[in-house]
Amino acid sequence: MKHNKLFIVVNVDWFFLSHRFPVALEAQKDGWDVTIITADTGKLKNIEAKGLKVVNLPMSRSGMNIVEELKTLNFLRKLYKREKPDVVHHVGMKTILWGTLAAKFSKVNGVVNAISGLGGFFAESNKGILSKILPKVLKFSHSCKNILCIFQNDDDWGLYVKHGIIRHEQGRFIKGSGVNLEEFCYTPEPSEGKIKVILTARMIVEKGIFLLTEAAERLRIKYGEVVEFLLIGGLDDHPGAITKEQLDAVCDGKYIQWLGYRTDVRDLLQQCHIVAFPSYYMEGLPKSLIEANAIGRPIITSNSVGCKETVIDGENGFLISPKDVDALTEKLDLLLGNKELRLKMGKAARAYAEKYFDINVVVERHLSIYHELVK
Repeated sequence: MKHNKLFIVVNVDWFFLSHRFPVALEAQKDGWDVTIITADTGKLKNIEAKGLKVVNLPMSRSGMNIVEELKTLNFLRKLYKREKPDVVHHVGMKTILWGTLAAKFSKVNGVVNAISGLGGFFAESNKGILSKILPKVLKFSHSCKNILCIFQNDDDWGLYVKHGIIRHEQGRFIKGSGVNLEEFCYTPEPSEGKIKVILTARMIVEKGIFLLTEAAERLRIKYGEVVEFLLIGGLDDHPGAITKEQLDAVCDGKYIQWLGYRTDVRDLLQQCHIVAFPSYYMEGLPKSLIEANAIGRPIITSNSVGCKETVIDGENGFLISPKDVDALTEKLDLLLGNKELRLKMGKAARAYAEKYFDINVVVERHLSIYHELVK
């Protein structure tokens, strides 16, 4: 019996493991012949160990050397033409950009593009040539049958339709990448020790890292002995990446700490009291905020694309205007000084996760989209 062949194409291996791994495993159980195409940062062997086939993807996540980019496009074109997958699922803007072109040139039957945040590509402040060319390239590559796009928020869906990349009916909505609600179970905040505020993200300026450290400094006199601000995330090669020297300059190792890249995020969430994420990046729907809801922590985040889908203002946290350090400081002060409010919002956060972010629902929606393309 022939199994339908599914390629899942993700920029880097660690992102696949954190965001799409359950989908791939369930697709395999469902009878799909699954191959993961992703750049190896040392974790490709972890994917293989789970019984999934892998192909190392030659792609730079943030570089835009046209020669290297065309090599990526040609690599995918040849791969798709040779292997003839029934469905290719691209995750992230660069894999969508080159992968959809490759699929068009090699006449792939079905394409799923997961728009997990548009980054700076469509930002009004982006006046670069790429922001002008990108919509035209995407419009060309998407002008064929059997393409569906998964959106995590209505804003991104609207942008794709506005730029004529897809018709509205080609969109499908899945609210984030989901979370295992049994693994990330509700955990009451610690009753002893310092109050911990954490931010989990790649160390990029637009993620609001320095906004949080500035707010922390404003609150130092009041909370310096009883609170810890923890920055969790690795250095990055994004154009807006923060250097180790810049982090060392704003972190004192006690009141404000940078913990670097961590694999024990669940444990850190369980040990914290508040999650702050004042990002003004064009997010998809941040995994860190999905997990914070599941654990049951009040969230302070920006009233901006992607972030606002994780919080009902005043119920499971607070939405603040992007780049508003005054509001961030005010909401932090309110939560730091009010345990009863933190616990109330934490329970509301868990209820929100149960309603919207259950990984089982997310996986089921992905499989239904795959089946839709091979009918």
